Amino acid sequence: MENHSLPRTAAFFDLDKTVIAKSSTLTFSKSFYRGGLINRRAALRTAYAQFVFLAGRADHEQMERMRKYLSALCRGWNVQQVKEIVAETLHDLIDPIIYDEAASLIEEHHTAGRDVVIVSTSGAEVVEPIGELLGADRVVATRMVVEDGVFTGEVEYYAYGPTKAEAIAELAESEGYDLSRCYAYSDSVTDLPMLESVGHPHTVNPDRALRREAGTRGWPVLCFNRPVRLKQRRPSLSMPPRPVLAVAAAVGAAAATAGLLWYTNRRRALYARI
Repeated sequence: MENHSLPRTAAFFDLDKTVIAKSSTLTFSKSFYRGGLINRRAALRTAYAQFVFLAGRADHEQMERMRKYLSALCRGWNVQQVKEIVAETLHDLIDPIIYDEAASLIEEHHTAGRDVVIVSTSGAEVVEPIGELLGADRVVATRMVVEDGVFTGEVEYYAYGPTKAEAIAELAESEGYDLSRCYAYSDSVTDLPMLESVGHPHTVNPDRALRREAGTRGWPVLCFNRPVRLKQRRPSLSMPPRPVLAVAAAVGAAAATAGLLWYTNRRRALYARI
């Protein structure tokens, strides 16, 4: 257990392919299809996107195209309907693909007195219920603009690359976290700013570029490969111990654009060394 006379600490987890074995957003495509939100063609396209994502072949440009496609796809969706579909299918779709190793780490950090924060590029309507399922204390996720109860197709806050690190810095300021004593976990080189912002970065099933960075910097490389249902684990993880507090980060379009430009330049530098 941590000494509570010291500054508070937290463990920051990327979600997709770090805590769960698939893309959280794309995993719900069949449910959205059955709920009438997308047609068969869109369902097939998201299934292909899931395949590319899992195969590790989704580079920055592909991720950007995927973001734009999904943003346009959800234009006009009723937000309450989306939340209901996610709630109804959450346990069937997400529970079986949670990595046992990640669930154990979450439990260990809570036992040590650290907050657990999920930081994901996926949408808040998907990430927040998953965070609650995992017993996370807070969630940082992408947020879409909502008007009259429906998505406009525009992005209010994009939790990606440097903007994740900015959100973590804001949390550290508001919650009193000592980032030099905090932990972070991710599989993707796009999360390099997040990993760099803490004193204890860890890579999980890292992509090629992040594995190279981990080797250069001496960061631990973890291998998660055992998905497990939470109810098959210890009771403390079967029933999430804490409610999730969603973090609504107010980041303008200019900040997001600057972050993407930073990442693009960083990516070119990284691949020049590979």
